[in-house]
Amino acid sequence: MGVTKTELFSKKQNRIASYAKALGHPARIAILEAILKRKACICGDLVEELNLAQATVSQHLKALKEIDIIKGTIDGPAVCYCINEKAWLEIRDFFGNFFAQSVENKNCC
Repeated sequence: MGVTKTELFSKKQNRIASYAKALGHPARIAILEAILKRKACICGDLVEELNLAQATVSQHLKALKEIDIIKGTIDGPAVCYCINEKAWLEIRDFFGNFFAQSVENKNCC
């Protein structure tokens, strides 16, 4: 396996990149929007709402769960997903601070 060189970057830079990668698919954005709208969702509801295959939705949920953007609880045969508030605030702060930086360049192309 090749070296990714992630060790060359700060923990914060790696974390922001992980969030960006997880948010880099429109289905994952749609899943987050659905969860935010309802405050909680069951995977079956997401399948119907997004018109995607169960396996596809599960794959995207797994990617979101791996970096803690969402969390889930098992309720019988269903898993109820919700936003992990701590991670959500961290993402908001990371990207808010990142994009709040001035880009004023008078000597640029």
